[in-house]
Amino acid sequence: MARETPAISTASSVTLTSPTSPGVASFIEATLEKLLYDPKISASTIVEFLASRSKNSSAVYIYDLAEQVGFGTLTKEWAKSQKGTAPTVDLQTRAGAGLSLVGRLSEGTSSDTVVGAVLSAYTPPQGLAKMAPALSHLPGATPSSRLVVHVPTVTPVGETFVLSPSLASLASTLSILPNDIVILLSSTAREAIHFTQIAYKLTKSHVIHLFDHFSTGREIGHAVLPLSEQQLKGETVEEVVDRAGYSFFEYTGDASAHTVVVLLNGPSALAAKTIARHTPGFGVVSVNVLRPWKEDSLRRVIPSTVKTIHVLDDVPNATTQGPLYMDVFSTFLDAMNTLSIHSHRITPIRTQEILSQQNGFFRYLSKMIPYLNVPPAPKHLRKLLFFNTPDSILSPASNLVENALLSSQSVATRLLTDHDVFSKRGGLMASRILLHSKKDEYDLPIPYALPFDLESDGDVDFLAVLDPTILKSHSVLRYAKPGAIILVATSWTPEELFASLPAPATSLLSERSLRLFVVDTDFIASKFVESAGASRDAIASVVVYLAFLRLYLGAAATSDAVLAVAQSTVGDTVEGLDIRKVHAQVWETLEELEIPSTPSDESSSPLKQFEFNAVVVETYGGETVVNGAVLGSWHDAAKHIIFPSAFTPPVAESTSEQFPQNPALRPEVPDRTYLVTCTVNKRLTPLEYDRNVFHLEFDTSGTGLKYAIGEALGVHGWNDEQEVLDFCEWYGVDPNRLITIPVPNSEGRMHTRTVMQALQQQIDLFGHPPKSFYTDLAAHATTSVDKHALLFIGSAEGSSTYKKLSEKDTVTFADVLRMYPSAKPGIETLCELVGDIKPRHYSIASAQSVVGDRVDLLVVTVEWATPSGSPRYGQCTRYLAGLKVGQKVTVSIKPSVMKLPPDDKQPLIMAGLGTGAAPFRAFLQHKAWLVSQGKEIGPVYYYFGSRHQSQEYLYGEEIEAFILDGVISRAGLAFSRDGPKKVYIQHKMLEDSKALVDMLHEQNGVFYLCGPTWPVPDVFEALCNAMEKYRGMDVKAAGDYLEGLKEEERYVLEVY
Repeated sequence: MARETPAISTASSVTLTSPTSPGVASFIEATLEKLLYDPKISASTIVEFLASRSKNSSAVYIYDLAEQVGFGTLTKEWAKSQKGTAPTVDLQTRAGAGLSLVGRLSEGTSSDTVVGAVLSAYTPPQGLAKMAPALSHLPGATPSSRLVVHVPTVTPVGETFVLSPSLASLASTLSILPNDIVILLSSTAREAIHFTQIAYKLTKSHVIHLFDHFSTGREIGHAVLPLSEQQLKGETVEEVVDRAGYSFFEYTGDASAHTVVVLLNGPSALAAKTIARHTPGFGVVSVNVLRPWKEDSLRRVIPSTVKTIHVLDDVPNATTQGPLYMDVFSTFLDAMNTLSIHSHRITPIRTQEILSQQNGFFRYLSKMIPYLNVPPAPKHLRKLLFFNTPDSILSPASNLVENALLSSQSVATRLLTDHDVFSKRGGLMASRILLHSKKDEYDLPIPYALPFDLESDGDVDFLAVLDPTILKSHSVLRYAKPGAIILVATSWTPEELFASLPAPATSLLSERSLRLFVVDTDFIASKFVESAGASRDAIASVVVYLAFLRLYLGAAATSDAVLAVAQSTVGDTVEGLDIRKVHAQVWETLEELEIPSTPSDESSSPLKQFEFNAVVVETYGGETVVNGAVLGSWHDAAKHIIFPSAFTPPVAESTSEQFPQNPALRPEVPDRTYLVTCTVNKRLTPLEYDRNVFHLEFDTSGTGLKYAIGEALGVHGWNDEQEVLDFCEWYGVDPNRLITIPVPNSEGRMHTRTVMQALQQQIDLFGHPPKSFYTDLAAHATTSVDKHALLFIGSAEGSSTYKKLSEKDTVTFADVLRMYPSAKPGIETLCELVGDIKPRHYSIASAQSVVGDRVDLLVVTVEWATPSGSPRYGQCTRYLAGLKVGQKVTVSIKPSVMKLPPDDKQPLIMAGLGTGAAPFRAFLQHKAWLVSQGKEIGPVYYYFGSRHQSQEYLYGEEIEAFILDGVISRAGLAFSRDGPKKVYIQHKMLEDSKALVDMLHEQNGVFYLCGPTWPVPDVFEALCNAMEKYRGMDVKAAGDYLEGLKEEERYVLEVY
């Protein structure tokens, strides 16, 4: 790869940014020339900018389908500034779409006439098809009343909704459009911008502009010179187009061609032109202006030597006649004796076949024109491919590479990023970069130059996989050519990485002699920024860039050379950190792995294929909009690189902790928290049993979590996701909106998260409100009835009402808000009124001395019904019951009174009911471990009670084993519903009363009771009776003795 690598210039410096959509201020204050000279701004963005200027449009009508393909969102963002941007109107695409536009132009007010009613509309091809019947009623265009429709040519097709440049939906509708509507078609970034300028200079015509939003329109890397006012002058369409340097029909190929292909301008036209430049006897005519149709212009561009014309039409099915063929046929009707004209109908399925094969369009044309030559690629063409997930901290990495390469004086670079939101949870993004010498003319659209072809033998020189889980699910290595370099960003060990690779991936590594390199971006970044956050994320992306430079430069990649290139592009510092330090770490840790000889898993599932089915738009406000839906932003890291002084954090205090607290993990919680992973969630009671008691295990490795025997685990549970979404919909708040909430007890510190994150993870929305909440909420009620009702409940007079709501109806904060709907404080205020979810504490059911990096819990779900029949659930037990293996949980440790005595020989008496058995399992595990070490232990009496042995003998097999091994000296098992007479643990204790008295009174024994509160009096009475019988104490003296044991921590209760 390094032998013929285009050189990267170090002559200029650029700021590494991801292709975020420029902010309001930067656009409204910038000149068009300045924007066009910036190759980091896509042509589609410039088209939106031009269309939305108030000097061009009096209003912009944005159809929903346009936003769903990523066109229109920015216009709406810019319109919020009210500076130089036309107002926007949202419209839905349906039958009759376009009538509102016709109505506006037909019945313009006097003010419209003065300021001009030049309307712009955004809609994709299928939207234009629905508009076409309405547009036939458009009034004549005038300088002050006309319509410009911008059509981004990308359409979802097929069962998988893959996005396609097909214009098949327009096949039957173009013919019904009025003849006085000018239809422009562009394919390159330059044409898209220039034709948009032309559209607003054709003051006597309505205009429809179809531009490539499938590929070149969204590419990064094009710098375009704008048309001057002089170039845009003219009275007719012909004059304006001609002065701008274009023609209605553009011919490319042999001047003496005998075969010509005619097709609408678009990405396929660019591919056809590339073939025509290298094939004698062949030419291509691309249609730039479809309406008005100029027959004379077409006749002039077709060489007189032509004998055969092939006309390509996008059509919905093979039976639909293409409109372009009819136009071409009628143009040459009088020359039919010398010309042969053929119609070729390209269905959406055929379009996808063409786009999913290497040289797919060439193969298609070769079937009708066998002598075509495969167009040679530029000598030094290099193809790079980056795979990642959108929510990864490394999402900006490919854009950082692209922006750095843009600084080169000799290398042309283009980037196209596509998304697949269906084949992998959370989505998948693929960024393709083409590099070649600027001396080479190479404008082939990226999807044609580097298709996602699963049958390919490999065409990519450098492949980066920035999320290793992609290798397990998708066939991404197939795109790499033999000997190509693969870079994987992962914290996995080589053994873990190869163990996770499916057999086809491992085979490809060997068969194609691929060179596999790994870099641990998080490990390197954490060396410089301890706290997780945007600063560390930014450094992680720079780590990928530095690794890329070393691998891309190949044999020329000395440490000094890589550092010089990095300094010339990134600068000397990143996040206030000397880039030499980051470079040194990357240089030292970048590792090439030896490929194993045999696949690790021969029975792996078929790997998925990446499909382009979503367009992402980054708004200036930091939101990510995918197919018109708001998600979260992943560009904070890029912002930290652009504005280091604003985002550089204060120097963190050094810490000697091996596992320091992550400040991003529940910053509102004062306790030390840990992020553990659920590895087991197993129900212990039968499914048909009315109590769901379940056993949980969490992996604590790498967290630093330590706990003592008997301590409790605080679980920071989440609210139910669907309930939160339902509440957001009812409350009228966008769950993806960002809100800033004060961090409790932090002297004014704030933290920002989405509404969904706050309501699901932090705010106790479904908890029980205190009386003060009703009074506080009353201040926000807008109706007198709600206000006075809330004030009454919160007053002393309303105590009985509050008690009913709280204890009988068990209403939640959300219930109260629904009961009094006029009381709707702002969401930030509501969060402060409600307060945070408190952690629920559960006795730990394991001994760390035995289980190691693990913590176990024993939990029973809490469920009940209100008097009205509505189901209620314990917030945290519901959360725990729904945990999936692999799910992360935030926990903390709480000390407990349940401690083992200091002397291992002291007798233990343990009494547990139901899940009260949890701490005693830990006790028994530790005692068994002591025995295994050859140590002597004292007597252990274990009492356990539940309803049925067959259904609720919790950890029964383990208990029986402890009995057989002698760890448990005596077991008193009470299953109250199994016999004719109810037997409880106090009855079993009475059977052993003498032994219990001896252990407590003579042997310094310790008694523990864990579980519900109800047996406490009965157990206390049983022990008092035993003291009275065997030690001659009266009832009072026995009671006082037991109370004294509490002070000595030898009579321990943990009840709830």
